[in-house]
Amino acid sequence: MDPELHPDLEPLEFLLGTWEGAGVGGYPTIESFNFGQELSFTHNGKPFLIYSSRTWLIEPDGTLGRPLATETGYWRARPDNEVEVTLAHPTGIVEIYVGTVAFSRVELQTDVVARTRSAKEVTAGHRLYGMIGEDLGWAYDMAAVGQKLQSHLSAQLKRVA
Repeated sequence: MDPELHPDLEPLEFLLGTWEGAGVGGYPTIESFNFGQELSFTHNGKPFLIYSSRTWLIEPDGTLGRPLATETGYWRARPDNEVEVTLAHPTGIVEIYVGTVAFSRVELQTDVVARTRSAKEVTAGHRLYGMIGEDLGWAYDMAAVGQKLQSHLSAQLKRVA
């Protein structure tokens, strides 16, 4: 039996579910690439969403290749349409985002980026999530390894569950 959605999460309810699709990535320090993604937003009745994302390289022939990035975290809706997000990456990076939700669109910017000594230098991020018809689209801008904040990843996903 699914728990009842906490009332604080109503502005983020459109995100709930499992989403799958494909996206593109690039950055001045790497070659452009295509990736597949599975992203999920769930809840347990508490005032936060549980988030996870996994990605895989899409090979030139269209087959799925090696695993790429994964991240997990929590999304909390706050008063006045504000959102707080914590994300952890197995590569040694932890991010705290703050932003706003309006209708079926969430815009986030990093408040804090922390990393271990061995992690890649990431200094800032900006994320946008929103509905495109029935699909979920998202884009991620990143400042890292001496580069200014700029486009890094984007995808369009379909709800599968």
